[in-house]
Amino acid sequence: MSLFDLPPLPHCFSPEHEQFRATLRGFVACEISPFVNEWDEAETFPLSLYQKAAALGITGIGYAEEWGGTPTDVFYKIILAEEFARCGSGGVQASLNSHTIALPPIAAVGSYELKQRVLPPVLSGDKVAALAITEPGGGSDVASLQTTAVLDGDHYVVNGEKTFITSGMRAHFITTAVRTDPGSKGANGISLLVIDGDTPGLTRSPLKKMGWWCSDTAHLHFANCRVPARYLVGEEHHGFKYIMANFNAERLSMAALAYGYAQVCFEEALDWARQRQTFGQALSERQVVRHKLMDMHMRIVAARSTVHELAYRIEHSLGDPAALVASIAMAKVLATQAMQFCADQSLQILGGMGYMRGTRSERIYREVKVMMIGGGSEEIMKDLAAKQLGI
Repeated sequence: MSLFDLPPLPHCFSPEHEQFRATLRGFVACEISPFVNEWDEAETFPLSLYQKAAALGITGIGYAEEWGGTPTDVFYKIILAEEFARCGSGGVQASLNSHTIALPPIAAVGSYELKQRVLPPVLSGDKVAALAITEPGGGSDVASLQTTAVLDGDHYVVNGEKTFITSGMRAHFITTAVRTDPGSKGANGISLLVIDGDTPGLTRSPLKKMGWWCSDTAHLHFANCRVPARYLVGEEHHGFKYIMANFNAERLSMAALAYGYAQVCFEEALDWARQRQTFGQALSERQVVRHKLMDMHMRIVAARSTVHELAYRIEHSLGDPAALVASIAMAKVLATQAMQFCADQSLQILGGMGYMRGTRSERIYREVKVMMIGGGSEEIMKDLAAKQLGI
């Protein structure tokens, strides 16, 4: 049984969508899933994987043909998340697809020159892009960022720190949130700059994590980094709204990833329950275990249905924008809670085997919290939704 194999909803997924799903599923099954344990232990994965994904057109989903992409709708991005989740490794997905959060502001509001410089080499898999928003003292509070960028002639001089940056060690381009008006507070005076990975004054330190082992995660330090002013993304001091718009897409994808990982846990637990014999019976024949499996299944169905309906509303501009923002926030909470519950229940069903390195559920159990915190913590999401709805 697999939710991924349920008949597609005709009003959401066309035959073209399902053809893309089949291509992506084959890629994940052949190029990623067999190697995730090895890559986790090595704490990295081959750079050649970027080119392989790009060759199939996976990397360019959602970007204009002019830059080497393939214009698509929101459902392609949902499929992208659902199918990447099947490998059961958030680390591979996070770094391989770090461009999906680094490039959208550039594609949306960047200058022609900046697009031409950054988009083609990243979408072809030759370069890696990362997004640098979070700071040691800020976390989900983006408006409190302290990294400054002061204009000096035709360059910005950047000073400050960023942390928990996915692909931060290997990125060639870093879309970075900076305060271009040091005298301002809150959301005012924030801008986005694309900073080259080899910029003098930029130092990077790798971070050890509970999960996402094969995804490089970095702490970045900027010391008088001179960045050409032409690498400004959009308008100066308007960066906060670009960041917030970017977060909405990221959170929707994270919700789809989360129930995808929950489904992986469910399938592993179900397979084990059917094989494992205790006291002369398979675990799946025991009512208490069947109830655990159904509790998992119900949460996955609820999260998946919510995201698919929300994607349809977004694609067709149905609903008040504030309500859609609230719905995205709630969908992320719902889906990541489903992921947490299913990871926990799967390990309970697997017993001692679930505690062993190498099972998908063990890995996903370690990766739950980054999904609940990353892209906006659960608490921030609930508060954001409440404010958008006037509660």
